[in-house]
Amino acid sequence: MRYTAEHKQATHARILEAAEKLFRAEGFSGASVERVMRAAGLTVGGFYAHFASKEALLAESLRAFMTANKARWLAGLREVRGTEFLERFAKRYLGQYDRATGDTLCMMPSLLSDLTRATPEVQAAFAQGLEDLVGEAQAQLPAREGATPRQQMLATVALCFGAMTLARATASQPLAGEILDAARALLVAGAPSPKRKKPH
Repeated sequence: MRYTAEHKQATHARILEAAEKLFRAEGFSGASVERVMRAAGLTVGGFYAHFASKEALLAESLRAFMTANKARWLAGLREVRGTEFLERFAKRYLGQYDRATGDTLCMMPSLLSDLTRATPEVQAAFAQGLEDLVGEAQAQLPAREGATPRQQMLATVALCFGAMTLARATASQPLAGEILDAARALLVAGAPSPKRKKPH
């Protein structure tokens, strides 16, 4: 049976959706091709009509995740600048963490260690997602002494992703919430005030 292009596209989207949920919950190693296809309600044999490999699935999942979440994380913040922008961005991202269950809507805590060992194709997909996010968001940040807008946004994303990962790693402990609160507090604090020179 030949399927229409629309059917193939819808099936492709189902596989990506199932993969994202499993990558988020189980990481790369826990999300086998068989489990992904079963979660999508499909047979394993159909996987390779859509993806050349599991690594190709991860690369596309990362592109889709970063594209969708860039829009969500930055929505409504076009008119906000500086420290207020960083605070609202961090609150929106870190607010994805459920303090009662330790769950999060973000794939990064489960995938970051896997990405350190990933293929160049997968790392390039993730890097491009970061570039797109930082490139758009840095326009909201005026330059400040010691850090360009790009550096400020790169550091903010690194702090948010890192804090979320540490919170997941300590999810059963009170420290998890403290880590998230500390990350927000540091971003809101902004740059330290320069020391004034004492008059002679």
